Amino acid sequence: MEFIELNADIRQSVGNGPAKALRRDGRVPAILYGPGKDAVMLSVSTSELGNIIKDSSKGQLFVEIVIGDKAKEKRYAMVKELQTSPVSREILHIDFYEISMDRKIRVNVPVVAVGKSKGVELGGVLNIIRRELEVLCLPGEIPDAFEIDITDMDVGDSVHVDEIPLMGDVEIQADVNFTVLTIVSPKVEEEPEVEEEELGDEIEGEGEEGAEAASDTETSESEEDK
Repeated sequence: MEFIELNADIRQSVGNGPAKALRRDGRVPAILYGPGKDAVMLSVSTSELGNIIKDSSKGQLFVEIVIGDKAKEKRYAMVKELQTSPVSREILHIDFYEISMDRKIRVNVPVVAVGKSKGVELGGVLNIIRRELEVLCLPGEIPDAFEIDITDMDVGDSVHVDEIPLMGDVEIQADVNFTVLTIVSPKVEEEPEVEEEELGDEIEGEGEEGAEAASDTETSESEEDK
């Protein structure tokens, strides 16, 4: 997992007024906090942060925060919360959760299917049941993604969590061996079946109606002869 460098400055003032002033100057109010450490009030460049978010294809974003211009201090963190305007989509505030490089954390890693399944070529459908898997590992060992080769998978084949290869000291803590992805048959709409009893009743009803009609005709002709 790559940590993206992000420059930040210490901010002295808090509240709505100073936050609006920062945004007018092209900066985003931020806070950095973590276990056993005091929170640090920061501000980051709106354009720099926007580029990082735009270029990142991962669900979780990890940054190396460089604080100050001269006596630079580096802190490693993950984006915990990003507040945006519902109308303009402007970034209003960002929370960073500080992490230690020698302490395991829980993160979600995306599942990616690679290759073209022979089952899909025969008309099957790839069904990714778990698009992310939660892992427990050191920040430096976070996988970019779990790539699953589906080339040899046929219709009805599945991949379970216990079959996912793990590198280093990465753990997937699962109580059950759940299905991650599978190749399923395409859904076919079935014609509604007419039950035999209903069909028999219809035929019997038609027979009775025909018999009654024939009987009425015979009776009418008999009366005319009289």
